[in-house]
Amino acid sequence: MRLISVNVLKEGMVVGRTIWNEAGHPLLHKDVIITSRIVERLRELNIQYLYIDDNISTGISVEETVPPAKRIEAVKNMTKAFTEVKQAKTSQASYVLDQQSKVLGLIVDDILNSVMNSSEVLMILTDAYLYDEYIYQHSFQVTMYSVAIAKELGYRYEDIRLIGIGALLHDIGKLLIPSEILMKPGKFTEEEFEKMKQHARFGFDILRNLHSVSLLVAHCAFQHHERIDGSGYPRGLVDFEIHPFAKVIAVADVFDALTSNRVYRKKMLPSDAIAIIMEDRAKKFDARVVDAFLRSVVHYANGTIVLLSDGRRGIVSKQNLVDVARPWVRIFEANDKLLEATYEICLSDHPEVTIEKIETDYVVPAE
Repeated sequence: MRLISVNVLKEGMVVGRTIWNEAGHPLLHKDVIITSRIVERLRELNIQYLYIDDNISTGISVEETVPPAKRIEAVKNMTKAFTEVKQAKTSQASYVLDQQSKVLGLIVDDILNSVMNSSEVLMILTDAYLYDEYIYQHSFQVTMYSVAIAKELGYRYEDIRLIGIGALLHDIGKLLIPSEILMKPGKFTEEEFEKMKQHARFGFDILRNLHSVSLLVAHCAFQHHERIDGSGYPRGLVDFEIHPFAKVIAVADVFDALTSNRVYRKKMLPSDAIAIIMEDRAKKFDARVVDAFLRSVVHYANGTIVLLSDGRRGIVSKQNLVDVARPWVRIFEANDKLLEATYEICLSDHPEVTIEKIETDYVVPAE
């Protein structure tokens, strides 16, 4: 299967992966034949990419680190827990969340089990799931990224679990921010942004009163928008003042925000988001955390068409665990001519060749 932009999706193409809604029901099944109505519906739902099956991508598989069924169940449980907190009076929010702590802990344990027992780099497919509330999807994904980074940094299991809980609850304060601000499609006014920034302190106030989790979890919520150069919020902390756990969640938070659809902008591909984070390595983000992050996540997802610096074109066929940024590529075209037979190369074996760009809008000439 291969990743394709909805903009070049054609009737007759075959869906490669099921797309799920928040309730865990399939919106678009694998193996369905694309029609004009399906294309229209995908655009209405703001889906930018999906996987298709075709001849040049035969045999290329895309497997998420956390299986779809587990993810759907986890987000359902998160939605229920967070909704109860949102509906509670502000003074009762900590008590209500305490009551849900066991369920949330089990979600983190499931994520830990999937990530810790996987020998592959972390694979997350944000376009395969549609949620009405961004905060639930985002919190789940930030937890996965944070756990993967913490694992790569060599934290002991107990600390990785704490980081996971901190990540799952890092945005809990947003439940106290008015929906009209959270869901605003345009740029915030200065006053609105000041209100939005309060979510870090609101989260701290909720979490520090919990009896069921460590106070460190509260500091993760308080500090995940702080930056090592002092440019973050709410307190403008600098490097040594920021807890190491919050530094992990900060990178995970930004990466997921960049690679997810938001009401005010479209998602980026992972490689583009990685480039932005790299610009702030050792400036806004801890260098060790960024380096661990780069080793932990997929840069170019399986099924992604890439144009190489020597004019060849191919599809990422599998990940390279030695150097995540230089995956295996199935070459199917050279100098704009389709090859009679494809072949595979590992980019680590060809240091002179680089990936020039990702081409989700590429159309195979034979189609």
